[in-house]
Amino acid sequence: MTEGSTERNWAGNHTYRGTVHRPRTVAEAQALVAAATGTVHALGSRHSFSDVADAGTLVTLDALDVPVELDEAARTVRVGAGVRYGELAGWLHERGWALHNLASLPHISVAGAVATGTHGSGDRHRGLPDAVTCLDLVTADGELLPVRRDAELAGAVVGVGALGVVTALTLRVEPTYDVLQEVHTDLPWDAALTHLDDVLSSADSVSLFTDYASPTVAQVWRKSRVRPGWEPRRDLFGARPADGPRHPLAGVDPVSTTTQGAVAGPWHERWPHFRLEFTPSHGDELQSEYLVDRRDAPAAIEALRGIGHRIAPLLLVAEIRSVAADDLWLSPAHGRATVALHLTWRQRVPEVTAFLPELEEVLAPFTPRPHWGKLFTADVAGAPDALRAAYPRLDDFRALAARLDPEGRFHNDFLLRHGLVG
Repeated sequence: MTEGSTERNWAGNHTYRGTVHRPRTVAEAQALVAAATGTVHALGSRHSFSDVADAGTLVTLDALDVPVELDEAARTVRVGAGVRYGELAGWLHERGWALHNLASLPHISVAGAVATGTHGSGDRHRGLPDAVTCLDLVTADGELLPVRRDAELAGAVVGVGALGVVTALTLRVEPTYDVLQEVHTDLPWDAALTHLDDVLSSADSVSLFTDYASPTVAQVWRKSRVRPGWEPRRDLFGARPADGPRHPLAGVDPVSTTTQGAVAGPWHERWPHFRLEFTPSHGDELQSEYLVDRRDAPAAIEALRGIGHRIAPLLLVAEIRSVAADDLWLSPAHGRATVALHLTWRQRVPEVTAFLPELEEVLAPFTPRPHWGKLFTADVAGAPDALRAAYPRLDDFRALAARLDPEGRFHNDFLLRHGLVG
């Protein structure tokens, strides 16, 4: 059950300090938590870019013997915490069912993505955690607590590991469907900002790829559910259809990307940007993401363009997406239609770390919410109450954490540093 003490995250920029354990049954996971003498945290697919999942005892759940259970009458699926979205998606599709959306990478674990508020994209699509109807939580005393869809679940779903170790989740599903993906290039910035709502609502999921310094938005990826009467879009406010497959990074072979060119295919082979059988960039990157109110998005984007000359040298690519509002307390889309400003950095850790306060100061007027699994500073632009202002249910979450974990068994440096527990 014990693996050892040296593990690194996917990007290789963080080495976990704790001992990794791989329980094979829920009972083993319960016993492990109950017997731990220090802090405990679940470890997912290690796709977070900070110490968010670090602790003295690390519990990885990819070997857990929780079978996938489909309830067609209830339209739900129950899945073990360590299962990756890409694996679950293929299993569901074979049986005629689907999830409402997926993130850009299918490689991430279900529980880890949900716990950090990972969201996918689309004006009408809430983030991935919104599909959760129940989660099984191992609490500090080793007990197994089912948390169902009510006010408490709204606080617990995006739990950032502060409430316990999730061993299984139940998700809403729907009948399977097809999606197609179009790519347009060189969208003029004036058009992008003037017509931002129209661009983001022009398909079910839309991504704008840029470096904030170039005169145009380099690429616009549009993913649409197949519907009767659908026709390809030739012009997109001055952007033109790509003349072949594209990778988000200019000049990179698109072999790892999902099928483009308005060719319909199964939902799980189009919603992500990348195929499950490939590992994009092999971890040679860092990521940050800040989510702002949809109404503030044009001004926030213009603010980033104002420092584009500072951003671009550190950047691989930036992505702009929309997310529908939800009611989950620590979700980056809580209570507001949201635009996500995602930045994939070159793996230059000291320079990126030094630059983040400048970036966050520029975004501070727009009350940005950081993605919990990516890089950001402790207070977001140095304001002690910035996270409390960004997350209006933060105090409610702290109270829930104190009730479920009164002795701080699941506390770690990340949670304490950002005021999520204490």
